[in-house]
Amino acid sequence: MTCTVVVGGFFGDEGKGKLTAYLALRERPAVVARGGVGPNAGHTVQIEGRTYSLRLIPSGFVSRESRLLIGAGVLVSPSILLKEIDVTESKDRFGIDRQCAIIEQKHIDQESQSEHLVKKIGVTKSGVGACNADRIFRSAKLARDIPELCGFLTDVSEEIHKALDQNRPVLVEGSQGTFLSLYHGTYPYCTSKDVCASGICSDVGIGPTDVDEVIVVFKAFVTRVGEGPLEGQLSEDETQKRGWQEFGTVTRRPRRAAPFNFELARKAADLNGATQAAITKMDVVFPEIAGRKRFEDLPSKAKDFVSKVEQATGVPVTLIGTGPSNEDLIDRTPSHPK
Repeated sequence: MTCTVVVGGFFGDEGKGKLTAYLALRERPAVVARGGVGPNAGHTVQIEGRTYSLRLIPSGFVSRESRLLIGAGVLVSPSILLKEIDVTESKDRFGIDRQCAIIEQKHIDQESQSEHLVKKIGVTKSGVGACNADRIFRSAKLARDIPELCGFLTDVSEEIHKALDQNRPVLVEGSQGTFLSLYHGTYPYCTSKDVCASGICSDVGIGPTDVDEVIVVFKAFVTRVGEGPLEGQLSEDETQKRGWQEFGTVTRRPRRAAPFNFELARKAADLNGATQAAITKMDVVFPEIAGRKRFEDLPSKAKDFVSKVEQATGVPVTLIGTGPSNEDLIDRTPSHPK
């Protein structure tokens, strides 16, 4: 791994946090950088008996040797960020790009008072859309304007390129999912910017030729929070019967669920230029595989499912989640076979 980008393949909530944490521990990258929208999405990491629900700090914080960065394209709430720096004990290795836009209370108020955004679109009321609008109008405050952040300011793009020039590994973590992209998602039921791999790269200041691998993360079933279409949506009773009931990390709203969508997976692989795919929560769909560490130990129906995903996307499935812990994973990466 030199430069790897991790993105969501559906509507967010695919388990990118778990995968990023695993990759960070496996590769011990020099830099773990966060792209994406901002604190409107949560990433969950379970490690050493603790559960971390993060909204801004990269999930790769688990690699204690890695520098943690937030790219210029990410919107930041200083209070949330400072709390997460304390929780993850990352003060001495954290940096935020001085050009990150700052979410203010007025942005949260604007979204909360918008009937269109709250009732029709189903936003999280985190203020990200209103802040992005101010950034477009060139009126948003930036991280360089906030005294509490002055000790963390840096040029993220410059730091990443320095690491790449030294042939040191870089891990870039996206947020949300492909079909929440402002441009390629289910508009208007989407987020306020592009969250495909190319957008994530722009957020942290790298170009297409800087990237070696793009891992698109799918869940073994599809979930969606808020409004917008969800093909094959199951009833609440059926969702609970299958054990697929989930709740949003940030809002705690129930997630709607549907079976795995192979056509969406194909489209996501194309939109992101995926070189690998990962599937999380395989143990939820196939309970008998919980905790398995070797692909050879999976039953034929689980192996067939993985093969169908590979056929649909045209890329190998290299990582398979078999439980909630960071260690419940089958690694089929050629250099790290399990």
